[in-house]
Amino acid sequence: MTPRLAIVIVSFNARADLERCLDSLRTAPPSTPHEIVVVDNASTDASADVARGRPGIRVIEMGRNAGFAAANNAGIRTSSGELVLLLNSDTIVPAGAIDRLVDRLLADPAVGVAGPRIVDGDGRVERSFGPMISPLNEARQKAIGRLYDAGVGAVVRHVEATTRREQFVDWVSGACLLVRRAVAQDVGLLDERFFLYTEDVDFCHAVRARGYRVLFTPAAEIVHLRGKSRASAPKAANAAYRRSQLAFYEKHHPRWAPLLRWYLRVRGEAAAREEGG
Repeated sequence: MTPRLAIVIVSFNARADLERCLDSLRTAPPSTPHEIVVVDNASTDASADVARGRPGIRVIEMGRNAGFAAANNAGIRTSSGELVLLLNSDTIVPAGAIDRLVDRLLADPAVGVAGPRIVDGDGRVERSFGPMISPLNEARQKAIGRLYDAGVGAVVRHVEATTRREQFVDWVSGACLLVRRAVAQDVGLLDERFFLYTEDVDFCHAVRARGYRVLFTPAAEIVHLRGKSRASAPKAANAAYRRSQLAFYEKHHPRWAPLLRWYLRVRGEAAAREEGG
């Protein structure tokens, strides 16, 4: 049967996470005809071998750590089907979640991208959508996150309520992002200047600029074991975030970029941009 959906999973030294993710897809596979493509960014932990040893999974080896956006683009280009699901290797997909996400996207021809409700391993909700990145919105998003993590009652209730309501948003998380292939091709896929982080916000911005809508729906829910890879190499992860943040501001808010560079220099983080490559 010709796949209708391509599930693209990028992996980089995340063997245990990848195994859990693939196990969840094998245990309760989507009823939507699909293919699974694992794109390996030159892992050194035999992640590619683990994926290759499973039936029905195609593995693409990048030969280098090309970054999240470039690896996803390779998976999109080499797959087929009218829909593409970008899925993090550190996710666990419950039964029926992908089918419900597909149903919600296909229910409205104006929707180009859809994202599910995302929770962590303890069931705590992740702020997996939001307004377009800007200095004010970033500060607000981070403040809400800190207060939510601290268990401030009013903020917890606000976050829980907003993540239980289906809504059109500026962006949804690339940890689990469903897009129509024609829409992805129309916007030129993901911008590869973003090695890691903010590529999902930029991609959704491009989709909205073409007149399509971005949908957040709690009809589907997945588990994201967030923080695993960042915790293993926090300095490298922070450097990657700062490089992508700078690239994002240079592209979307060029007047703010010099101030951001000054801020990072004051904090002693400016060198991270040059060293990360």
